[in-house]
Amino acid sequence: MTTIPIDTAIELDALASETHRLLSSMADQQLAPYCADWTDWAAASTRASVPPSASLPVLHWLSQAARDAPAFSRAVCARLRAASTALGWQQSYTAAEAAPAFLDRYGWCELVGPRGVRISGHLACGFLLLGPQTDYPSHRHEAEELYLPLSGTAQWCQSGGRWQSRAPGTLIHHASFEPHAMRTGAVPLLALYLWRGSGLKNHARLDR
Repeated sequence: MTTIPIDTAIELDALASETHRLLSSMADQQLAPYCADWTDWAAASTRASVPPSASLPVLHWLSQAARDAPAFSRAVCARLRAASTALGWQQSYTAAEAAPAFLDRYGWCELVGPRGVRISGHLACGFLLLGPQTDYPSHRHEAEELYLPLSGTAQWCQSGGRWQSRAPGTLIHHASFEPHAMRTGAVPLLALYLWRGSGLKNHARLDR
């Protein structure tokens, strides 16, 4: 664990505030239960230290994703890029579980939650980054999930259904243990995720 410098803490607070502002500005009933579980972002306690970020190859595409972000998410993406080294980027799967080509273009970080910079036991919020031309295989997790793509149109598949293109700004809901998969085209995908309910500390598992 490494202590958070004052200037980095300021960047993380700015990212948290900008993310909260974005979610609060969206008038969508799908967000209501998540906001109810996390009624006061500012009251969430902040860790004195965070795990050091892994040097994940996928971070190569973070700058492009931030640069290509549409107007509604541009401020959040810029804040994420500025604070990215302090967020503890991770992967849920090992080399024995997933192909090297996928692991080279996949990573996530948690801003708020049990593993986040801001600690919450009721909700998790973070960011998923997928490089271009990447298939994220079907997977599932206990926590209920809501995704908000911030940059890059990608295709999503839920419960074995047909693939659908989802543009930035589209809310995508996954029920507890619902199988879902994603795949990108020519551009990377940067998406904000929200988890609620049970299993906030449990990683997703690939379907076999």
